[in-house]
Amino acid sequence: MAQIRLVIADDESLIRMNLKETLISLGYLVVGEAGDGTSVIHLARELRPDLVLMDIKMPKLDGIQAAKVLTEEKIAPVLLLTAYSDRELVDRAREAGVVNYIVKPFRDAELLPAIEIALARYQEFLEMDNEIRDLKETLDTRKLVERAKGILMDTQGLKEAEAFRKIQQLSMNTRKSMKEIAQAILLANEI
Repeated sequence: MAQIRLVIADDESLIRMNLKETLISLGYLVVGEAGDGTSVIHLARELRPDLVLMDIKMPKLDGIQAAKVLTEEKIAPVLLLTAYSDRELVDRAREAGVVNYIVKPFRDAELLPAIEIALARYQEFLEMDNEIRDLKETLDTRKLVERAKGILMDTQGLKEAEAFRKIQQLSMNTRKSMKEIAQAILLANEI
């Protein structure tokens, strides 16, 4: 099984070094390090890690703002490691799409389950996102096919089942999707 690739970000190099050693000892591969929020975004875009672990309080761009960008762009899930646990920061982190949040000081033994759970939750999120996209595509196709069937029924005097079968047959004969055939029928009707 491939090693899980991580990027870490903290403005204190000593903390980054210690965190890197801990992560390596747990069997993870640290592929990049950054000292500020802007750098971690650029690094993550370039390296496409499996997970980004970062502090909240960093120069240029804080960890929550960076997490929001990484989440919105679906670059990588974010696990925050921070000394701050006040409600406002936790709420901001949740709204930014952070998949886990650990308060410093933490024990090394807390990292493995936090990372594994964060990766699992992110994978579930991606799968749900794909399902939603597929369902939207199916619904869009169904709507187009229904409209195209209506046009065929009106213009060619076909029954609903016959109109559907005609679209299906055209799809098979031309090796185009039913959506493409429906779009062509709608376009031809507009002309």
